[in-house]
Amino acid sequence: MRVAVIDIGSNTARRVCDLKLAETAERARGYARKARELGATAIDVIVTAPGRQSENADELLGALRRATGAPVRVLSADEEGRLAYEGALAQSRSFVDRVAVCDVGGGSTELVVGSRSGVEFCRSLDIGSVRIARRFLDGDPPGKKAIAAARAEIAEQVDALNAPAVGAALATGGSARSLRKLTGSRVLGERELASALKTVAKSTSSQIAQEAGLDPLRAQTLLAGTLILAETQRRLGVPLEVARGGLREGAAYGLLTQAPEARAAAEQAA
Repeated sequence: MRVAVIDIGSNTARRVCDLKLAETAERARGYARKARELGATAIDVIVTAPGRQSENADELLGALRRATGAPVRVLSADEEGRLAYEGALAQSRSFVDRVAVCDVGGGSTELVVGSRSGVEFCRSLDIGSVRIARRFLDGDPPGKKAIAAARAEIAEQVDALNAPAVGAALATGGSARSLRKLTGSRVLGERELASALKTVAKSTSSQIAQEAGLDPLRAQTLLAGTLILAETQRRLGVPLEVARGGLREGAAYGLLTQAPEARAAAEQAA
């Protein structure tokens, strides 16, 4: 059985403008068409921060339903964190008794701690990469004072979490994947993150995009995402491993688990 997940990511504006609404719906239409061409029998359209934070979220959801012909659901911050956790762990090759999963999105960051037996700790912070970039990091590149202010805000929120101690940590989301490209390493410890910060702090977004092979829009928020990951790593005290799965994988596993065909196949296999 083949399923598809369309993830409508973060936009920290209080209102999604008409042009952006149309662009998002058209992009989702194309994804849904491609998913059906590839044989997906179930499509799940999930909306994260835009559905929770935008004043005209109902307009966005209606446009997505019409464009895709599929169910559309807004994830709560807790659901977003748990799905990212499940997707990251399902794709992880190694595991310890207690692990943290940090999912840095555009509008929020989720930190989830648990084990194979389940989630023990799940929190969401309003410090996504787009949100921090727009609030603090106006310059290209921004100045030292702007970076210091952004880092202070992030550190204050991360430290207030009081997350439990862990033996390992996974990082998921666009910022983590971009840093893997930039550094050439799947492990983001204190040294790797400090080096990455030096690079992105003094580079323009176009230079970052060219050096790491990133989308220009992603490059514009990479400094903010790196700051969030660096502060999270500092607080957890263990290196972050860039996860092979995340939110979309977690949602896909959920679709497969819930589907009648998947349940029937599982029963036959048993």
